Amino acid sequence: MQRSATSTHHAPIPALRDVVQLLKPITWFPPMWAFMCGAVSSGASMDGRWLFVAAGIILAGPLVCGTSQAVNDWFDRHVDAINEPDRPIPSGRIAGRWGLYVAIAGTVLSAIVSGLLGPWVLVAGLVGLGLAWAYSAPPFRLKSSGWAGPAVVGLTYEGLSWFTGASVMTGALPSAQVLIVLALYSVGAHGIMTLNDFKAVEGDRQTGLKSLPVILGVKNAARLACVVMAAAQAIVIALLAYWGLTVSAIAVAVLLLAQLAAMPRLLSNPAKYAPWYNAVGVLLYVLGMLAAALGLGSYI
Repeated sequence: MQRSATSTHHAPIPALRDVVQLLKPITWFPPMWAFMCGAVSSGASMDGRWLFVAAGIILAGPLVCGTSQAVNDWFDRHVDAINEPDRPIPSGRIAGRWGLYVAIAGTVLSAIVSGLLGPWVLVAGLVGLGLAWAYSAPPFRLKSSGWAGPAVVGLTYEGLSWFTGASVMTGALPSAQVLIVLALYSVGAHGIMTLNDFKAVEGDRQTGLKSLPVILGVKNAARLACVVMAAAQAIVIALLAYWGLTVSAIAVAVLLLAQLAAMPRLLSNPAKYAPWYNAVGVLLYVLGMLAAALGLGSYI
């Protein structure tokens, strides 16, 4: 008989490979990339900051993002039993309350590392961790809203990670230009997170989660996601041009045009092509982030 994922009796210590799977390493790339963009956008030299940069990348990826995945899997274990029954918690490979313990330990360790990297990084880290718990845990459970949930993930994955990268490099609050651009890319990421919800539509319906694909329908949600992603980048392009960062503006514009060329295929069958667009379109989106960062940092 399969061990209950929430049994508290004689739950074995989980295997390392199952803990790693719980932390979903594949999800670490976006915040680590955004952190790198933040570091580049600061325009500060890496000399003498390599250790801080390495610690910041670990903070953005394995620590804060990994912790958010553990929190989400613990509070989503009933949903995952429908959508992804082979995940470590619903499958029973991480039994008892070990999933919760991993989430708490990750939260504490992330907060400590944030504090060691400076006051602004500590603020960003605590906000990110707070949002990670509010996203998944009652009574807030922000992920139950198709509007608030993607906004929170976009802010933490892109905005706060970018902010952290810039703050680690300068030890100060990032410039107004950097703050505006990271905010716009956070808004655009709302569309990316909406597309990510397509894989869980059936489980969301059964458990009452009001994701945008559930409340708007898959096609309308896909259209909205495309508009949000494109509009945010269009404003970034206009601002970069206004600030005299012409090469950067052109690079982001070319990448946006490539995304627009890929969107008709996505919209023709969103449920089928969302994974494809998440590989192709999102890659172009994050390359645009780097192009904007290079301009802000006066590299191009």
